[in-house]
Amino acid sequence: MMCLSGLVGLLLVLTTEATVGNSSSCIETEECLLFDVICTTGDFEVRHYDSVKWVSTNETSLLMDIAAMKAFWRLFDYISGNNDKGKKIEMTSPVVMRIPQTDFFEYGVFTLSFLLPAEYQTDIPPNPTNNLVYIHDTPDMNVYVRSYSGWMTCLSDKYTKGRLSTDLDSIGANYKKDFHYGAGYNSPKTLFNRHNEVWLVAEGEPVCSTSD
Repeated sequence: MMCLSGLVGLLLVLTTEATVGNSSSCIETEECLLFDVICTTGDFEVRHYDSVKWVSTNETSLLMDIAAMKAFWRLFDYISGNNDKGKKIEMTSPVVMRIPQTDFFEYGVFTLSFLLPAEYQTDIPPNPTNNLVYIHDTPDMNVYVRSYSGWMTCLSDKYTKGRLSTDLDSIGANYKKDFHYGAGYNSPKTLFNRHNEVWLVAEGEPVCSTSD
């Protein structure tokens, strides 16, 4: 029984570590968020993400761009050593923002998150010293994904999200409509060949078809 328990524990550790690591998805970082592709169509990709640990911060703003700028430096300060261990943490990708569905000129709460490296997916990460920064886990989820290049701004995100929503509505796919995720894979210093994504979280079984 003890041997069996130990084996189960080892498998759980290996499964958790497998959510973050090195793959072809890692564009500029050693480690990135890993996923399973459920299906790919001409309009979008459907992925499954396991539960994973992030360091995050919230910012209330009218615009995603302003919220992202303020929140980014708060999190960068944390991984630069402003934590209770004074430890520097390697940057990973993507940087993900939870974007609320709001009307024009309506304030919303934006959540920016840095993915924690594999070692902190199993071990306890350093605690933030800034009370606006916190550690949390996202649940398992299936997401509809559309990629785009250039810079992730409120306009490019809104345009891409609108195209993806239209495609999903045309095939009767169910997804969460009160928020979506914007994911960026590049350093702010990267000027060309940038990669960004919009994620819409699937509700129920994802639909793997197109409107064509």
